[in-house]
Amino acid sequence: MHTLYNSPSFIVVQFDVPVAGPLHGDRAVEPGLQLSREGFEIVDKFARREIFIEGALAQQFQEGVETLMETDPSEDDLDDFIERYANLGQQPVVMH
Repeated sequence: MHTLYNSPSFIVVQFDVPVAGPLHGDRAVEPGLQLSREGFEIVDKFARREIFIEGALAQQFQEGVETLMETDPSEDDLDDFIERYANLGQQPVVMH
């Protein structure tokens, strides 16, 4: 888990969670071949909701961030980009 971005509006955390279990039947998985579940959690601090994106959507998000970073974006530029993904979130943020 790595915090990638934290502004007054949003926080973005990258997850790389190993998937448990062997690849084929009962054979042991070599460490270099272990599957992982990568994704990003985006929390909208004002709306108090979050979303976890993975797969193709996470790849699209990462590529968009990389492209945006080439332009030396302001915090507002980053927040505007992140907001497009955060608006997909429906899970309320709750404290335990």
